[in-house]
Amino acid sequence: MESVIDRRLLLAAPALLAGQEKKFRVAVVGTEHGHVRGFMNAAAKRSDIEVVGPIAFEDRAKVKDAGVEAIACFSSTDRHLEVARLAAALRLPMMMEKPLATTNEDARAMAKLAASAGIAIFVNYETTWYRSHGELWRFFKEEKAGGKIRKMVAMDGHQGPKEIGVGPEFFSWLTDPVRNGAGALFDFGCYGANLMTWLMDNQRPLRVVASVKRNKPEIYANVDDEATILVEYDGAQGIIEGSWNWPFARKDFEVYGEKAYANAFGGNAVKRRKAGAAVEETIAPTELKPDEADSISYLKAVARGKMKPGGLSGIENNLIATEILVAARESVKSGRMVQLAR
Repeated sequence: MESVIDRRLLLAAPALLAGQEKKFRVAVVGTEHGHVRGFMNAAAKRSDIEVVGPIAFEDRAKVKDAGVEAIACFSSTDRHLEVARLAAALRLPMMMEKPLATTNEDARAMAKLAASAGIAIFVNYETTWYRSHGELWRFFKEEKAGGKIRKMVAMDGHQGPKEIGVGPEFFSWLTDPVRNGAGALFDFGCYGANLMTWLMDNQRPLRVVASVKRNKPEIYANVDDEATILVEYDGAQGIIEGSWNWPFARKDFEVYGEKAYANAFGGNAVKRRKAGAAVEETIAPTELKPDEADSISYLKAVARGKMKPGGLSGIENNLIATEILVAARESVKSGRMVQLAR
C-alpha cells in the first residue's frame, strides 16, 4: 500500500519535473490597516504568491485548513498581540505592519511568544525596502566612509490621513490614542525610531524628549498631528519629525558622521559628501538582494527558511523602537525628558 508521503510525491511530481515552485500561500489577518491594499495589489501581480483571506482573528481552523505558510497582519496596532497569539498557536511566521506595538508590555509579550513558539515575528516598514537606505548602510557601515555617526534626522509624513483620503476604517483607529498609541507621533515617528536603532546597531538610547502639536483640532480632536522626538545616544543625537502637516508626502533620512554625510531622499536618491570633497555628489543606489527587495519576497524567504528576520524588520530592533515611542509619549505627558532604564 502506498504511503501518504508516496502519494504526495506523486502529486507533486509533475510540478517538480517542470521546475515549478510551489506557490507561497499567505493568510491575511485583519484589514484595518490601509497598507493591506498595497500588499494585495503587489501579491496579485506575482504568480508565485497566493493570498488566503482576509481571515478572522479567531478562525484558527480556517488558517490551518488552508495550508498557509505565513501570516500577514494588517490590524490596528493595538491588536498585534492578538494576532501574534494566533501565529504562535499555529507555529506560523508572522509579519505585521509598522509599528510593533502601542506599549512596551505588548512588544515584550510578542517577543516571548516568538521565542517560545520558535517562530519569526517581524515588522514591515515601507522604508525597509528603500534602496537609498541600503546605500546609507553601505556608506557608513561597510565602507566606513563617514566615521562615527553624530546626528540623524528623519522626516516622515504627509498632509494628514483625512487630507490624503484614507478609508474610514483606517481613519477611525489612526485617530484613536489607544488603538494607534498616539497620532503622528506613533504613525510616522516609528520610521525614524526604526532607522536610527538600525544604524546605531540596536543601541538603546540614553534619553528621549518629545513635543507634539495639534494644528488641526477640527479634524484630529483626540491625537497629535505634529510630533518631534529628540533621541540622545552616547556620542550621537537623533531628531525624528513625524507630521500630518507636510505640504506633500515625504520619507527622508539624513545621517551625519565625523567625516562625511549621506542623505536619502525617498527610496531612490542619495546625496552625500565625503571628506576632502569640494561638493556633494548624487548617486543612484544599487539594487537590493531579491529576497530583501520587498515585504512579500522577504516574508516568503523567512517562511521557507532561507533567512532569519533581523535588521530593520527584526524583533530586537523593534523592541527598542517601541521603547523610544513610548518614552516620547511619556515625555509629552510629563513635559520632561525621559531616561531609559539601563
